Amino acid sequence: MLRQRRARILATLGPSSSTPDQIYALALAGADVFRLNFSHGSHDDHAARYNTIRSVERDIGRPIGVLMDLQGPKLRVGRMAGGKAVLEAGSRFRLDLDTTEGDATRAGMPHPEIFAALRPGTDLLLDDGKLRLRVDACGVDFAETTVMVGGALSDRKGVNVPGVVLPISPLTPKDRADLAFGLELGVDWVALSFVQRPEDIVEARSLIGDRAWIMAKLEKPAAIDALDGIVALADGIMVARGDLGVELPPQQVPVLQRRIVHAARAAGRPVVVATQMLESMTTAPVPTRAEVSDVATAIYEGADAVMLSAESASGQYPVQSVAVMDNVIREVEQDPRWREGLDASHKPADKTTADAICCALRRVTNLLAPAATVTYTASGATCLRASRERPTATILALTPKMAIARRLALVWGVHPVPFEEAEGFDRMVADGVAAARFHGLADAGDDVVVVAGFPSGRPGRTNLLHVVRVGEEPGV
Repeated sequence: MLRQRRARILATLGPSSSTPDQIYALALAGADVFRLNFSHGSHDDHAARYNTIRSVERDIGRPIGVLMDLQGPKLRVGRMAGGKAVLEAGSRFRLDLDTTEGDATRAGMPHPEIFAALRPGTDLLLDDGKLRLRVDACGVDFAETTVMVGGALSDRKGVNVPGVVLPISPLTPKDRADLAFGLELGVDWVALSFVQRPEDIVEARSLIGDRAWIMAKLEKPAAIDALDGIVALADGIMVARGDLGVELPPQQVPVLQRRIVHAARAAGRPVVVATQMLESMTTAPVPTRAEVSDVATAIYEGADAVMLSAESASGQYPVQSVAVMDNVIREVEQDPRWREGLDASHKPADKTTADAICCALRRVTNLLAPAATVTYTASGATCLRASRERPTATILALTPKMAIARRLALVWGVHPVPFEEAEGFDRMVADGVAAARFHGLADAGDDVVVVAGFPSGRPGRTNLLHVVRVGEEPGV
């Protein structure tokens, strides 16, 4: 099932999209990768959805990626007497480690790591930024604050500390248990929440190894300060705009989105733009014009994928949401200015043999307009470097590992196919052309570009680019 577009769609599963028929319909409508949100649902729920995805994958005949999204630390105030209290602007308010119920003058905050990081003048945001406190004095177990923006504070509302790196791991005990379960299940990507620094990726990698690729969710301002280091260590990047928009002025989020997308593209890391892309479609069968423009902007910037959250997980129109996103991507990719923008934002490659080959690939596809590019890849590295160049021809990724094919389902312009490893140069070229023909990418007389490492079977050794005309390949 060949996609007639380059950018990919990541759809979240939930109560509205968990039956075999629903998941099958989402895949047909355009979902390339499914997200399992471990902030909700039991392990049994996620296992059932995972098994259904694999069944749909067999029916459709195309590798489907599965991304598990870890919840991460959730910083919250304690319980309030009567369920809530009203904080008046200008009033004094105390936060401490006391577990007794709070009121209009104080509340418990059972997170000593927050108190350890506070300084006078620090802002605290409560309930997704609806309330704002300024820290006047603090210690290891308390903070005296002034209410800058008041309102009702209810039980267990979230706490954000913008501009502060908290001494806290992104992996809670729950996350570690979920991660062990997800890896045993066989997920392809792990989305790591609450990333603040490159060391967070190192910690996750020590647990995950090569069993899945790691996607760093950039939702903390501290992560932006360490952007290059995080991008260098992660396998993929997610622009988590909802949480970024809580801790930062909303007008800064589009600017940061563009910066993150360009940094990820420059490094050859798949990048996903997420959160509220078609939010109105949770309850309406059509999106707003502004939402359509938002999706289009991400595609013009060259994002690898765009994501649906509540729209597909709990909304009333999950399949329609995927179909709208699919249509928007196709429309944008037919605009000549889309290609002009990709070329204008292209960054110089690294001084490696693999990047030299893939730079040549970009130039060859621009000049010859081949029907397809075939990449042989054991680890996915060749395909990722080829995708980084944003070539004009579809990248047919042939890999002997189904796990790699599923991971590549998220990558821009890639049509991944599990394929037996070719032996010898002639066989490699002939098999690549045959695969391009079989998948409807090329026909007699078309040019096909083959990129691979030779001898084959040695990851990270991309050193070959060959142009062949269909019908003139070796053995014909």
